Amino acid sequence: MARAGILSPSRGPRREYRFGFQDLVLLRSARGLLDAAVPRRRVHRALRTLVRQLPAGRRPSEVRLTADGDAILVRDGTVVWHLDDGQIVLDFTHARQEPVASLTPLLAADTDAEDWYRHALEQEAFDPEEAKRGYAEALTRDPSHAGAHVNYGRLIQAEHPGEAIRHYRAALEVEPSNATAAFNLGTALEYEDLIGEAIAAYRMALGLNPVLADAHYNLSLLYQQTGHKLAALVHLKRYRELTHH
Repeated sequence: MARAGILSPSRGPRREYRFGFQDLVLLRSARGLLDAAVPRRRVHRALRTLVRQLPAGRRPSEVRLTADGDAILVRDGTVVWHLDDGQIVLDFTHARQEPVASLTPLLAADTDAEDWYRHALEQEAFDPEEAKRGYAEALTRDPSHAGAHVNYGRLIQAEHPGEAIRHYRAALEVEPSNATAAFNLGTALEYEDLIGEAIAAYRMALGLNPVLADAHYNLSLLYQQTGHKLAALVHLKRYRELTHH
């Protein structure tokens, strides 16, 4: 965590790490996620995501991380959001229980794939289930819509990683140059413990976009896990170069 830039320890006279109180607070959050059965790789990735999401000058140790089923939530005062997609979580515990009209715009039966896709994009922040429906409708009308495959796969990956893999591969069949599809494919394969295939997918993503920092980082972890220490160091070094400027 220190090497990845998640923690910010000082160095002692023999270059040993010296962790401060803020680092220990963040480590305690990580320990809480691990105790909630969140996989170690996902905890590590979540903390890196948190570092990127916070405003300049805001420390990760100043917010609280909790697990809610498969989701990781961030609480900053009275504001809570999903770490994976940044979606705000609203507390309706004390809301008035009155019916409201749907805020989802109605689309005509003959709406084409691209309009369904754009509709789904607009709904992601407000109604993920409607966004899923929109991407599914887009794919019904145009099974070769790469963007719909990628986004639909991303929305269903936590619950249905196998299906997400099929959508990412479908996107790559249509657009072999789609680096996002290749990267997402790697994350889904990794989730399914298909480590060799995940490495190949991340390598594909970097072949298409060499500056995908997270692909370098994920590769470094997988190479470390599989005993390829030199390759792990190469990708970790590149990750640092891309994220510490």
